[in-house]
Amino acid sequence: MEWSALVYITLTIVTVALGLFVENGDYVPQAIRGGRAFGSRPCERQQARNRIAAFAIYCLLTGVSACRIAVGNDYWVYRDNFKLIAQERHVSSEIGFNYIVKWMQDIFGYDEYLYIFALFSIITVFFFVKALYEQGSYFAFSLYLLMTGGYYFNSLNSVRYYLALAIALFSMKYVLRREYGKFVLAILAAAMFHKSVLLVIPVYLTAGFLASASLKRRHYVAGGIFLCTLIFCQDLYKEIIFFFYPFYRNSAFDNGQLSYANILKCVCVLALCLLCYKRSLGEDRVNRFYFFLNLAGLAVYCCGAFIPEVSRVGYYMIISQVFLLPRLLGEMPRGWLSRLCHAGVACAFGGYFVLLLRDMYAVDIRLLPYLNWIFN
Repeated sequence: MEWSALVYITLTIVTVALGLFVENGDYVPQAIRGGRAFGSRPCERQQARNRIAAFAIYCLLTGVSACRIAVGNDYWVYRDNFKLIAQERHVSSEIGFNYIVKWMQDIFGYDEYLYIFALFSIITVFFFVKALYEQGSYFAFSLYLLMTGGYYFNSLNSVRYYLALAIALFSMKYVLRREYGKFVLAILAAAMFHKSVLLVIPVYLTAGFLASASLKRRHYVAGGIFLCTLIFCQDLYKEIIFFFYPFYRNSAFDNGQLSYANILKCVCVLALCLLCYKRSLGEDRVNRFYFFLNLAGLAVYCCGAFIPEVSRVGYYMIISQVFLLPRLLGEMPRGWLSRLCHAGVACAFGGYFVLLLRDMYAVDIRLLPYLNWIFN
């Protein structure tokens, strides 16, 4: 591991440290509830400090992302696609992405790819930070999970997908507010950059419904039927996937490989949910929403190995852990069990981050070494 890995390590430490200045435990419930009263709230002193710290975090994350060059295994692939889009030739990316790329090159000139990467970094990081600010009751902890879980660093790769993922994370608040029109519009906008995000419309709405419902036998039966379809109707699901993504058929991604790390992550979160069920999940609609998303992610990872790029599909669901875990741990009674669970989650994600840094040198990831156009 060479020196540029210190850029990612230092960025994580500094941003999480800044996140400690954000105390928005009283703000988040009002942000999730929404409405006119929320929108007209005056800016109090603590809220001003929160915004300053969040803006500093946003600037740091955006700076590292926007200034990168030759970082990510698909960096130069994107650059080639930018040129094809400018030449009005066919590319497989969605119309919203193509339009913005063409617009940027009309403004800055042909093959000025640095500006295009910078713009998508600015937008993606904005939705990540905005989502944490409005939905993360324990902002610093949520930010730590976002960073060490790899979501931010992987956004330096797969530009279109991680923009859609950031918007999906941001849009969870609309489901919790029952503002379903805004939710659908947000996801449709995200689908202009990566159409796989359309999957979250039925998934998030179902999780929202279950979070508010008193579960009965019919709900368990419906869940069992869905799991059976994942097991016995795989060919049908694959044909639907290949209709939208024909280039995945017989590709390196169509390998039926299980994501053991994500399965283990979901199982451990499920165990913590069961431990905290009576206090934090029984009547808490917000926590139950995140819980059902985690449960859906576990089902996809266990039974959906036939899905190409299954990790990306599951990320739409398990990214909710950045909200769920801090809420569960924050609501535990003080004592040895609370300290043990806090330490366990922090160490588990810290260990995952170390493994992630090691794998960033792989030729199919190439997030390290980190290079930027200022110094390199």
